Amino acid sequence: MHASITAAYLARYRSAAAESPVELLPLTGAQRRFLITRRLTPQSRSDIVPLMFAYPRGTLDLARLARAATAVAAHHPALCGGFATVRGTPVLRAGGPSAEAARIPVAPGGTARAALREALLDWPADGPALRLLVAADPDGVPSADGDEELLVVALDHAACDEQSLGVLTAELSAAYEQDEAPAAGPTPQALADYRQAVELQLDAEDAAGGPAAQAHWGRRLGGLTGAGGSAATSTGMLTERLPAAEGAARSAVFPALLDAVGSALHRLHRVGGPSRPETGGGALALGYPWGGRPAGAPAALGCFLNTLVHPATSGPVADLDALADAWWDDLDQAGTPFDEVVRAARTAGAPWSGALDALLTLDDLHRRPPLVLGGTPGRETPLDGRPLAAPMAVSASHGDDLLIRLAWDRDRFPEADAHAAFGDLLAVLRHHLPARPSLAAQA
Repeated sequence: MHASITAAYLARYRSAAAESPVELLPLTGAQRRFLITRRLTPQSRSDIVPLMFAYPRGTLDLARLARAATAVAAHHPALCGGFATVRGTPVLRAGGPSAEAARIPVAPGGTARAALREALLDWPADGPALRLLVAADPDGVPSADGDEELLVVALDHAACDEQSLGVLTAELSAAYEQDEAPAAGPTPQALADYRQAVELQLDAEDAAGGPAAQAHWGRRLGGLTGAGGSAATSTGMLTERLPAAEGAARSAVFPALLDAVGSALHRLHRVGGPSRPETGGGALALGYPWGGRPAGAPAALGCFLNTLVHPATSGPVADLDALADAWWDDLDQAGTPFDEVVRAARTAGAPWSGALDALLTLDDLHRRPPLVLGGTPGRETPLDGRPLAAPMAVSASHGDDLLIRLAWDRDRFPEADAHAAFGDLLAVLRHHLPARPSLAAQA
């Protein structure tokens, strides 16, 4: 039986932290993967989580934003201090709030969106963990954003996962409204809670890498081929709004997305040949974040997700329920660390390097409060052209409608192929999630 990757890390961490047990905090498996990727591809900065909001010009007070960002960061150990390597072991070194707010200048002839995109690319390798960046198009210059100013709330992904975004927007709204002097750093209780949450996560990751999990992922991914995914720096984006799924149909949205993204991915790569659904034969590697805090863990903001892998075949599948059942079986093994999943697939014979061919995220907007600053709710708007951690990425935002965005590597795929792939994706979604007839049509 092989040694657990998680257990090996814990042994190294305890040795490294022996002399500074309060100052040095352990990292989850996801945090360690982000930091490794950052060292390997420091220029991509695809490990940033940005949200962009539009406000009427004159709404935002930069000094007040800075105080709010610092106040929020001071409550959370994950947004304080910084990541470090001690005796070859990655850790979080506790410290003061790691946050800033800045107004980004827009060059003549440029746009606020382009300036913000460049600012994110210039994110320093050593932080900060939370940045609030403001920009507006020059006066008198026609633009799609009109009389609005743009605010990007961006986080280091190693410090915050998607499930933490709702907490962050709520706390930023409250801190901006209260406008109080920020604390110098997290309380001892906050540090203890964060440490407990991370240690429980590591215990769960260690337990989830056993023989049953290895057997499951070997069966699911043993025939995975992959197409040699890599980070993308020059990207394009396509968007479409579909009707929101309602009632029981909401549970079918993610399985439908898995099938639809598989169709788009195969269209881009033009993968042929028969596939074996039971092993993922001929399938490509579609990654998606999943997870949450371990049972009994304190409610700590941080990075507790895991990246699961779906063997994406060319759809649409004839039986979405069967795909959903297989997906639910995967979720039963969702705690298995990604590195262990890769090892299981390769042990089962997959010629797969572990690189993802595509990424899928689903954001339930009903679970995330709006960012209200100065009494004005921000209008969330996408920031396209950002680097990607894979050649293709699909994000879905489910609120009053279902907003679908497909981003792709322009250096790898022609734009015409991306449009064709997006057409396939939308066709499969409409097949699985037919629009409900309007009330007027039913009358």
